[in-house]
Amino acid sequence: MNRLKYQMMIQWSEEDNCFLVGFPDFPGQQWRTHGETYEEAVSQGIESLESLVMAYEASGESLPAPSTIATISATDLAPQGLSGTLST
Repeated sequence: MNRLKYQMMIQWSEEDNCFLVGFPDFPGQQWRTHGETYEEAVSQGIESLESLVMAYEASGESLPAPSTIATISATDLAPQGLSGTLST
């Protein structure tokens, strides 16, 4: 399904004691949902993304362009200790 090809970020929060889920391609709040386990966070994230897309479509607002690996710069990855290049 093309309309769901968006980056989903899942990160553990010590403060909230759960996994937080966000969608960097969408403006607004950084975290959209959460889960007690990683698997629950993924499931909640998919449901949240589907609802978010439906809300955009219902309002007639254009969906943001999904990020791709090519559009993520090395500076975005550097704080996480990643180089931005793939090797095989």
